Amino acid sequence: MMNSNRNSASGPTRELARWISSLRYGDLPARTREVVRTVLLDTLGCGVHGHATPWARTLLQWARTAPPAKGEATVWGEAAPSLRAADAALVNGTAVHAFELDDYHNAKLHAGAVVIPAAIAVAEKLDASGERLVTAIAAGYEVMIRSSLALNPSATRLRGWHLTGVCGPFGAAAACAVLMELNEEQTAWALGLAGTQGSGLWAFNADGTMSKRFHAGRAAYSGVLAAELAALGFTGPTQIYEFHDGGVLKAFSDASDPAPLTDQLGTVYRLDTNRIKPYSCCGSTHSYVDAAFELRRRLGTPWDARRRVRAGMAKVVDVQCGFPYVPGTALNAQMSLRYVVAAALLEGQALPPQFGDNKLADPALTALAQKLELEHDPALDKLYPERFAAWIAVEDQGKWVRVDVLDPTGSDANPIGAQGVVEKFKGINPQLAVDAIADAALHIERHSVRQLLALLVAKRAKQLQTA
Repeated sequence: MMNSNRNSASGPTRELARWISSLRYGDLPARTREVVRTVLLDTLGCGVHGHATPWARTLLQWARTAPPAKGEATVWGEAAPSLRAADAALVNGTAVHAFELDDYHNAKLHAGAVVIPAAIAVAEKLDASGERLVTAIAAGYEVMIRSSLALNPSATRLRGWHLTGVCGPFGAAAACAVLMELNEEQTAWALGLAGTQGSGLWAFNADGTMSKRFHAGRAAYSGVLAAELAALGFTGPTQIYEFHDGGVLKAFSDASDPAPLTDQLGTVYRLDTNRIKPYSCCGSTHSYVDAAFELRRRLGTPWDARRRVRAGMAKVVDVQCGFPYVPGTALNAQMSLRYVVAAALLEGQALPPQFGDNKLADPALTALAQKLELEHDPALDKLYPERFAAWIAVEDQGKWVRVDVLDPTGSDANPIGAQGVVEKFKGINPQLAVDAIADAALHIERHSVRQLLALLVAKRAKQLQTA
């Protein structure tokens, strides 16, 4: 007997598809539009910087083994389109996530590295307006974040899944569906085709390999592919979230709940609480960096490395970042709470220079990282991941000095605004005319996507008129 849900015309997948296919720029609250413009600028800056990394160059080399007859989309920083839209999303998405500088959400994923490269590639191909791009990015972020919340981020992460790779295809497909003006049925297919491609395993932590960077690019690629196939009539499961046999919610998590997918959909935008990274390391370590900086302020510098240092962790952070530090790759260090705290205490910063090859085996950093005392704190379990809370305590002259941080710099409780993103962009991309790029990105509704991309070419950026 056929399952009664098999031909259902309702359910969270259909409801999401209905919302995506009907979303218009005028539906977006002013705050949401502002967040989208800010993350657009931040993501472009991270992507241009990330293209210099070996992993981004390797993906570009692969993408160019069979170039299209006519390029549809641009590799950020280059002067002309040279790749198919999906391949450009793959390369640019990997570059954005290349050095742990890209934005994140407390749903434990990086939406910008997936949604924005996919949306920009398709928008460039279609010569879409800036308003359409903003609408698409908002849809993609919202769907990606809600997908993770429905899975229960902590439970899914503890099973070894990297939520950026698992949920990213949904976000990219949603953004592309908006740009391609897919109808409700096509959008449901696109979500189904996206979800069946979702993956990403945390095994990269074993040896600090490039696969983590690849997860974002691959998710962006998968979303473009899903939307393009759906537009051609290629069908996908229209109950990809909820179906009892192989639906995403059951397959990836034992603690999933479909409610966050559609609860207050179109009224409350989860993307409004997205976070900008000030530090070049795992987002779950950022509160520890803030605490380390405050300890430096209180106890003075240069830092006395003979002091005992203790840090409290939620269980998920312990599993993810509490492993013993052994000098290896940049990713090893960026994911290591021990190394990140050592760098913040000794050097007073946690930016790309702290994760360069010349630092990873530095004797002083390694020694402090390896003697850092980590302990599980059940009180932090109750807060995480809604709050990325942390504490560090340092023994000084026989007394313990402790700093607690509830929300890191860059979170919605302690935000970094557009001007802070401009300064970040300048710091990692000094070769570009960042003020011109910022002017275009922060007023993208007045410009085309192609105009914005042209400004990413070094030494060629010119100020656009914003009248």
